[in-house]
Amino acid sequence: MFPGQGSQAVGMGQALHDAFPAARAVFQEVDDALGQHLSTLMFTGDAAELTRTENAQPALMAVSIATLRALEHEGGFRLADKAALVAGHSLGEYSALAATGAFGLAETARLLRLRGQAMQRAVPEGIGGMAALIGVDPDQARAICEAAAVVPVDDGAEPAREVIELANDNGGGQIVVSGAIGAVERAIAIAKERGVKRAVLLPVSAPFHCSLMKPAADAMGEALERANIAEPVVPVVANVTAAKMRTPAEIRDLLVRQVTGSVRWRESVMAMAGMGVTSVVELGAGRVLAGLVRRIDSSLATASAGTPDEIEALLKTF
Repeated sequence: MFPGQGSQAVGMGQALHDAFPAARAVFQEVDDALGQHLSTLMFTGDAAELTRTENAQPALMAVSIATLRALEHEGGFRLADKAALVAGHSLGEYSALAATGAFGLAETARLLRLRGQAMQRAVPEGIGGMAALIGVDPDQARAICEAAAVVPVDDGAEPAREVIELANDNGGGQIVVSGAIGAVERAIAIAKERGVKRAVLLPVSAPFHCSLMKPAADAMGEALERANIAEPVVPVVANVTAAKMRTPAEIRDLLVRQVTGSVRWRESVMAMAGMGVTSVVELGAGRVLAGLVRRIDSSLATASAGTPDEIEALLKTF
């Protein structure tokens, strides 16, 4: 499993870079592909600059693939031999596809840079937002969205509506909603009125994974038409369907749909468990996905690797 936006932190990947030649090669290739010293920003840069969508997305992918390459070169790990399935959360789906050979590394970096820029341009800053609702199920969250979409108007005026949709079903009662900032703020208030455990505005610069991202989906559709896509060596479970995607045509279609569609992470984990998965390994920055998996299905064994010590420990289990 490969993490998504939110797992970034200044300093990530530096220990990998210093310890493993294979990881250094990944960071250099990503820097070259983007024409930017992204690795310097990752290792010692400004946190706000790293958090910008166009930087965070390729940076997180680079750490994930550097971790995988270190596993391969240090321990003879082969994804095709060790993994039954691969998945990633939002941008992590691109990391998963790069890991399985569907995309080349340089092309993945360029696609993620474009994705981040297109998502940021789709909605002017301050117009959209996202909120996390904690302690709700999907039906409760949809009901909150339905109520929050209605814009209060004077008596007798035609009711108006704003976009607000389920962006992420992360499992464990954690659902993220996304849309117009007014609707998102109303959703927070309605959730609190209905006794939801917690409802908080997220510090993001755009309303990701909702229909307001249609311009970004169009931009990615054009880019993916030009991209070289191969069949992955291990099936990848898609965010928007919670099912396997295998062919280049499927990958292209589902990545476009992913920009405006909901990340069905809870269903993805449940589907993988239903296919016989008994353990999951998160490769890259942080441990967010491992924590989500434990809340979704506590019977699944979890591990995370993104540092030299964690890689060494993981290799002892294979």
